[in-house]
Formats: sequence, structure tokens, C-alpha cells
Amino acid sequence: MASITVPVGGAEREIRELAHPKLRISDYLRWSVDHKVIGVQYMVTSLFFFLVGGTLAMLIRWELLTPNLDLVQTGTQYNNLFSVHALVMIFLWIIPMFAGFGNYFVPLMLGAKDMAFPWLNALAFWLIPVAGLLLLGSMFIGGPEAGWTQYPPLSTLYSGDGQTLAALALHILGISSILGAINFIVTIKNMRPEGMGYWQMPLFVWAILATSIIVVMATPFLAGALTLLILDRIGGTSFFDATKGGDPQLWQNVFWFYSHPAVYIMVLPGMGILSEVLTTHARKPIFGYKMVAMSTMGIALIGFTVWAHHMFTSLTPQLRIPFMITSMIIAVPTGIKIFSWLATLWGGKIRFTGAMLFALGFLSMFVVGGISGVMLAAIPFDIQVHDTYFVVSHLHFVLFGGSVFAIYSGIYHWYPKVTGRMLNERWAKIHFWLTYPAFFLTFFPMNIAGMLGMPRRVAIYLPEFQGINTIISLSAFVLGISTFVILANMIISLSKGKIAGANPWRALTLEWATTSPPPVTNFVDDPVPFPDPYGYGSAGSQEYLDEIDRRFGKGDVDVVPRPAPIVAPAPAGD
Repeated sequence: MASITVPVGGAEREIRELAHPKLRISDYLRWSVDHKVIGVQYMVTSLFFFLVGGTLAMLIRWELLTPNLDLVQTGTQYNNLFSVHALVMIFLWIIPMFAGFGNYFVPLMLGAKDMAFPWLNALAFWLIPVAGLLLLGSMFIGGPEAGWTQYPPLSTLYSGDGQTLAALALHILGISSILGAINFIVTIKNMRPEGMGYWQMPLFVWAILATSIIVVMATPFLAGALTLLILDRIGGTSFFDATKGGDPQLWQNVFWFYSHPAVYIMVLPGMGILSEVLTTHARKPIFGYKMVAMSTMGIALIGFTVWAHHMFTSLTPQLRIPFMITSMIIAVPTGIKIFSWLATLWGGKIRFTGAMLFALGFLSMFVVGGISGVMLAAIPFDIQVHDTYFVVSHLHFVLFGGSVFAIYSGIYHWYPKVTGRMLNERWAKIHFWLTYPAFFLTFFPMNIAGMLGMPRRVAIYLPEFQGINTIISLSAFVLGISTFVILANMIISLSKGKIAGANPWRALTLEWATTSPPPVTNFVDDPVPFPDPYGYGSAGSQEYLDEIDRRFGKGDVDVVPRPAPIVAPAPAGD
């Protein structure tokens, strides 16, 4: 195999000058077209809204410690709490956080200097804080009360003016998502370097591509539904008013045609992060690269055929069977990923870093959520537990045990690249061992409560459910406290963490073949990608990693011990 080098063009002095751009906090508070600055803006803003949404969650669990109203005075106030909590966590935390990861790392992974449309990229971000302020402001003028699904007539006749403001905020967030998705698609298609075909792209880039396709195809449906909802509320129309010839089921169909694919908008980037973390921290090539990539695209495609399983209780019986079938079929590409990840771990040289622990946490918790998802795809069971806490448990196992665990894993994995500093691994382990059991004890008992008949979205419940709700609430408080461990770790490590070096994990994807943090132009010269981004132990990989260390520095510590090189046959044609 031909020798692989990392060309740097200029002298070592030029590298040092470009290595650590002197950015101040004020640089992140103003307009910028640098994708790295925008990525950090996305992530920090999303973390802020995570704290807001988490605080609302703690208030909800405080209220549910007893069967009676304690914290809030009316059911309306409780409806406002859980509605805004859900909207914030979905649209202002998980979705934009993954967009932040994508903004920062997709150009680096592709060897590009920036996104295809930098100005559009900045505009997509600055729409988010505007929408976030509108959504939070809605709480003070009547607030949305119809949950994140906003079903009419609850959202048209029985919610205050805050419901209109919340719908407007979601409209703006939808525009932001569409602009960002178009940017990702064009960047991935047109800005790959020479030597990187589609089958050499990192799996995180595949995940962002599939997610962006979903966003572009599905989000306009949500925009249309929100437009009709706003017109019903303030324009005198009756699209969803059955007493005037409208149809409330129209909202259900259009909303879920967006919102079930939106589940994969919140999960596929996390799966991409998992593929990066597992192979890097197990020092083993990904098992079945092409199948993992194609299963990602398969999920994006099949996701558009399953929306009506959310409507089993309102569908006519003859329409239920086809959607039950498609809802079970979509488990197949997910299963491909699960078995690929397990095969990647098998026989690997696993190092239990913070990133790897949360990746394994994702793997285990997402399987639990997936199993309950298959159960909900079965019509008789779904009708039995519809609108109970069983559904709340399933949702959180997928979106917290899945998406948030993946976000934590991505933070521990890529924090050194963004800041040039290592996070404290001891505190990372404390964070994991607080989060993992607290999460399980918060949301798994909800399965039991749901099967016993406890309805969701209620502040007053039967006294026999108090015991299980006490366990859930106390565990939720521990889960909330665990968040401050990673926040403190990130803040303290920013100035006191060990110097990371260019490639502390000795990874083969292209974002590690430059300084930490990257220079303004990402790379000093045109980067040369390693032919296999997951080819650990293959011919030439050791030399490639050594060259990165030599050119860009190893930092204070060699975090991952170097395995003995494994001699592998050169690919055909080399």
C-alpha cells in the first residue's frame, strides 16, 4: 500500500500560528460565517435550552410526587408546564444540538474549508434564539396546553394566546431546519475531497445526509399544518373544526407525517455518533460499513410510511394493518445497526472512556426503547396502552436513552477537538454512573404504571399510583443533578484540562488530521483522507497516525495506548 502522509504546506511556525485562533466569548455572541463558530453557537444555545427544559421536567416530577395539586394551582398550569417542556426538549435541544455537531464536524470530516453556503448557515442558527424566546414567552400569555402534538380542538378552542405564539415559534424553527438541511446536502454532495467517494465518507456524515433529506421532505408538511392551525386560531377559518365542516383528523395525519420521520431526525445523528465512537474506542473496523450506511438511508425512507401508527385509536380498522406492518418493518434497518455495532465491539480493544460508556448506554437503552416500540406497533397492545405512561416511557427511552446519551457520548469524544483540552475522565465516569441508573429508574417504572392504566398528561391521579410516582420523581431529581457534572467538567476543563493534541483518540477520520482546535481554514493545506476511515490495524494506518502526531503534536498525554500494528493486505489497486 502506498504511504499516506498529511501534507501541511507551510512551516511548523505557520501551523502553530493557525492552531489556536484567539476567539473571545464576544466572537460567539455575534454574526459569524465560520462553520466552527456556528457549530459552537448551536451547541451552547441548545445546552441552555436543555437546562430550561430540564427545569420544567423537575417541576413536573415535583408536582407528581403526590396525587393532588401541590406545585401548580390548576390543571391549565400543569398543561402549560409539560407542553413547553416537550416542545423545548425536542425543537430547541435535541434537533439543534445535532445540527451543531453537524455544522462543526461535517466540513472537517469532508476536508472542506466551510459549509457550502456560510451566510445561509449563520441565518439558520440566528433564527433559533428568536424562536426560543417566542416559545418561552408563550408561557406568560396563556401558554400552549395541547402537548407537543397540539391536537385540535385542544389547540384551537381550549388554549390561550400562547398557543399561537408557540405555533409561530415552531414555524421559525422549521425554516431554520430546512435551511440547514439544504446546506448539509449540498456540502456533502459537492465538497468531498479527491479520494473520498460516498463509500469513504464517515458514517456520521451519512447520518447527517439522511437526516437532512428527511428534514427537506417532511418539515414543509409541519409548516403547512401550523399555518392552518394559526389561521383557525386568528383568521376565522375552520380547517380542524368538525362543527363547521373541518376535520381534526387532518391535523393528525399531516402532523404525524412530519413528526414520525422527525423521530429519526432526533435519532439518526446519534446513531452516526455511535458508529464513530464505538469503532474508535474499540480500535476495530466498523462491521458491515455499507450495510450500516444503507440502513441509515433505509430508515429515512421507511420512516415516511409509518406515521399512522400514532393514530390506531382513530383510524378505520381496515387502515390499521398496513401501518402495523410498516411499523414493524422499520425495526429491520435499526436491527442491522445494532448487530453491526455489537460485532464491532466483539474482540475489540475496548477502552471505557466517557464517550464509550455513554455509547454503550445508548446501545442498551435504545434496545429497550426499540422493543417497546415494536410492542406499540402491534394494534391490540397499542390500543390498550394508548395515551398511558407506557408511551411516555417508550418516548424517553428512544429520545433520552438514545439521543441524549449519544449527545453526551459525542461531547466526550469531540470536546478535545473543539477546545484543544481533554475532559476529566474520572468525572465523566461519575456522570455516567449517576445518569445511567437514574435514567432507568425514572423511565422504566413508567412501563409498569402505563400497563396498570395510569394516563399521561394528568396532574391528579389515583392514589394507588403514588408509590411508583415517588420512585420515578426521586430518580428524576438524581438524573437532573447528574447534568451539572458534565456542565462543570466542560467549564473547568476549558481552562484546566490537559492539552489534547491533534488526535488524542488516534482516530482515522479526517477531522483529527488537523490541530485542536482547527485553524480558521480547517486545514493548512488540502488534506489527504485515509482510504478507510475505520481501517484500524490495516496497512498504512499506523504510519498515518504517527504522521499526524509528528506534524500537529500529541498533547500532554497519549490517551489511547497504541496497539501493536496488524499487518493487513493492501486494498486492490494500491
